[in-house]
Amino acid sequence: MSEQTPETDEPAHDPEVLQLASKVFDLARHGDTATLAAYVDAGVPANLTNDRGDSLLMLAAYHGHPDAVTALLDRGADPDRPNDRGQTPLAGAVFKGEDEVARILVQHGADPAAGTPSAIEAAGVFGRQDLLELFQGK
Repeated sequence: MSEQTPETDEPAHDPEVLQLASKVFDLARHGDTATLAAYVDAGVPANLTNDRGDSLLMLAAYHGHPDAVTALLDRGADPDRPNDRGQTPLAGAVFKGEDEVARILVQHGADPAAGTPSAIEAAGVFGRQDLLELFQGK
């Protein structure tokens, strides 16, 4: 009887787990809100991140899916969780011009000053006075 090394015992190294995770990240990217919510309701962590540190919320926000963003936030996703480059979902939404997503994130407590660059800095670079005013009202 051979012992498995701890590396192979890890769920993250199981090909089926990796395939499921890939599918869930694609759901967030494409805004398949109902299916994404069902997976999270069934136990997929709302703050699951990929190999670049992008959370499900980051992917949904960056790709402009307000319903998916709301569903993830309602299920406990952290609105300020940065990826490996220090970017937050709110800054990603500002960068991509996803105003509705930005408003939803702010309504759910996202900190416009969090991250590098922050959403405030991104809004300033793009001359988005409307978003800067939204962030000041927070």
